[in-house]
Amino acid sequence: MLTRTSAPVKGSSALNSQLFAEHAPLFAEVAERIRAADRVNVVAHINPDADAIGSACALAKGLTALGIDNDVYIGQPLPHPANMRTIPGVDEIIYGETLPEDGLVVTVDCASADRTGAFLVDVTDNPSRVVVIDHHNTNPGFGDMNLIVESESTTTMIRELLDHLGVELDEDIAYCLYAGLVTDTGSFRWGTPRMHRLAAELMGYGLNTRQIALDLMDTMSATDLQLMGAVLAETQIIPVKGLSVAVLTIPTGLLARMSQPTVEAIIDYARALEGTDVGVVLKQYSSKHWAMSLRSTVLNVSTVARSLGGGGHKAAAGYSATGSRSEVVRDLLDALPEPADR
Repeated sequence: MLTRTSAPVKGSSALNSQLFAEHAPLFAEVAERIRAADRVNVVAHINPDADAIGSACALAKGLTALGIDNDVYIGQPLPHPANMRTIPGVDEIIYGETLPEDGLVVTVDCASADRTGAFLVDVTDNPSRVVVIDHHNTNPGFGDMNLIVESESTTTMIRELLDHLGVELDEDIAYCLYAGLVTDTGSFRWGTPRMHRLAAELMGYGLNTRQIALDLMDTMSATDLQLMGAVLAETQIIPVKGLSVAVLTIPTGLLARMSQPTVEAIIDYARALEGTDVGVVLKQYSSKHWAMSLRSTVLNVSTVARSLGGGGHKAAAGYSATGSRSEVVRDLLDALPEPADR
């Protein structure tokens, strides 16, 4: 076990970032809770994306700088997608094991307790040792302490938290934070001026942002391109309740062969398809189990996803569904609000 320091790391930016000035007391309270812990078990969500992994690894590196014993866990047996391999600390993540019985549990980017996967019972049976850090406004707050602030990415919140902890950034931490920021904002296509302030700060640590984008989002093989074409060719446009809904389906066989960047690219197509109001991507994990991704610029899809057991943001949300393809599509269309309710 590492020895804890009794004071913040020298050279801290001393709260210069102030990305969430209006929530400073909440960040300070969480920082104090973490500093008081002898051990911290950081938990990222299952089927992790760059924001989950970047948040977890950045926080872990900050805790290590403070001398706080910690590990990162993901509650599934499968490893991270290949495009995450360059995020510093990713190879130290522990998969498929139980959480230690001691220590504080800090979940990052987990929009609900079930997103912790195999750790669901751990976090729900003993919420008194759970701190939730998340940027999804639909998060119900399943911890004893819940830091839930709608923002561009959870890494944006982790950056602010590291400031309150007194952790000085370095290139590795900056890389982790940038990975979540650039991917969750669609390469800075949606968000607030805050994302550009943070990006500018992180670039100051010598990041090769072009290479990061290539590694995380832009690298695609000829096979990936062919698979994506097969999905796009079967796009279904459904007019319902005064909306035009684009439905793209990635069946099990194709999903198993696709890289994560290709899946994300298809989801981006769902958002950008001209003449449609709502984009839906169905990812089939087994004959009757689906992950549903919703995108829209005219409809608050987080309320739709929440009504179906999921959550997310106004323009981007998701949930899990069970049934045949026709059944899960019908359930989604039924959940869309009537014109009078929009």
